[in-house]
Amino acid sequence: MAIPDTVLIIDDEKKICSLLARIIGLEGFTVIQAYTGREGLKLLKTHEIQVVVSDVKLPDYSGIELVKAIKEIKPYAEVINLTAFGTIADGVMAMRNGAFDYITKGDDNDKIIPMVYKAMEKAKLNFRVYELENKIIEKHSFDSILGKSKAIAASISLAQKVSVTDTTVLLLGETGTGKEVFAQAIHYNSPRKLKPFVAVNCSSFNPELLESELFGYMAGAFTGAVKDKKGLLEEADGGTIFLDEIGEMSIDLQAKLLRVLENQTYIKVGATQTSQVNLRIIAATNRDLKKEAENGAFRLDLYYRLSVFTIELPPLSRRKEDILPIAMHYLHEFTAKVNKPEFSLDKKFSQLLTNHYWKGNIRELKNVMERVVILADSNIITADLLPYEFYDEVHDADPLNMQVMEKLHVTKVLNYAKGNKTEAARLLGIGLTTLYRKIEEYGIG
Repeated sequence: MAIPDTVLIIDDEKKICSLLARIIGLEGFTVIQAYTGREGLKLLKTHEIQVVVSDVKLPDYSGIELVKAIKEIKPYAEVINLTAFGTIADGVMAMRNGAFDYITKGDDNDKIIPMVYKAMEKAKLNFRVYELENKIIEKHSFDSILGKSKAIAASISLAQKVSVTDTTVLLLGETGTGKEVFAQAIHYNSPRKLKPFVAVNCSSFNPELLESELFGYMAGAFTGAVKDKKGLLEEADGGTIFLDEIGEMSIDLQAKLLRVLENQTYIKVGATQTSQVNLRIIAATNRDLKKEAENGAFRLDLYYRLSVFTIELPPLSRRKEDILPIAMHYLHEFTAKVNKPEFSLDKKFSQLLTNHYWKGNIRELKNVMERVVILADSNIITADLLPYEFYDEVHDADPLNMQVMEKLHVTKVLNYAKGNKTEAARLLGIGLTTLYRKIEEYGIG
């Protein structure tokens, strides 16, 4: 059922309140009346209201205070302020603090209806944005982090405590342990949650390119720089920047990042003046930064600034009880994606999954589950569907059997990828060159 377009009128002058209610109600809007700020705020909590028309001078609230209180309860609602001639300045001030507009009592009754329509339209748009933002926040909640073991619970607890602060965080852990997932959860549970979250993998760029990506550049700074370009720091202004694989950053660039941490300023490539930024930094690495800093391979002063609050993410080898629940989570996810019936795991498959040493941790486990869903021809996931590194255990090192299964495995994945060898190599977890070699070796057409 559609929610009615509802307007709340708050005015301690009951005649004005009733008059406005009649005028607005004739347009088909649902109208609710309140005579004090407190009464109005109480109605906001119990009714779906999109637009508030409120006097700027109430016995218990000023217009500015009331706008703030309304936005705290319903951030998407729009507020129109009613002013007397002597309180127009208050209406203007309320607009600066989030009100939609203001009208003068008595003389502007002909303006109220067009203004309510415009405010209603904007409030509905606000609500759609609000719903999308809440879905993103829910998606990146701490409850979305997979696993219930004591090891992961301890990491989550630390992340929850630091998320409400503005403290710099350093995430430590092996490849695939979920460092970016944690960074997103910290951001989306922080006061900066409605501002940008920008992630950059420091190992994906050479030092010069990483500098220009992070700090931006001015036109003419280098060949090809035909116009000014925003850097990722500027893109993240007000929010959080996540620097993954921070240990790969060059020493020279580390010195420039240190300046950002110390006073939130930086210099664009080719610029002569500093730029200001307001952001939180979350960094991550799978390397021992402290040891590298002590050996001179990483700036010690930067290490101390980054490691104000350190969280270690445990590998799957330290949380084996989480392996099967995580596997089942991805099994359901990929089953739904390819529109197959629900699967169950046979005992041998489950044992091999639990006992396997997951070098790539959750990322590797996720990839394995995606592959087995693609390859499964029955509703039971069997050990034969596991990737090559499991074959010795599955087939008791029978080379002929292994080759047959490997050929079948590669063929099925290629068919699923519709002949796209790059995608097939990704799904198989091997390099493109290795895939071409196996296609030739097995004579796969």
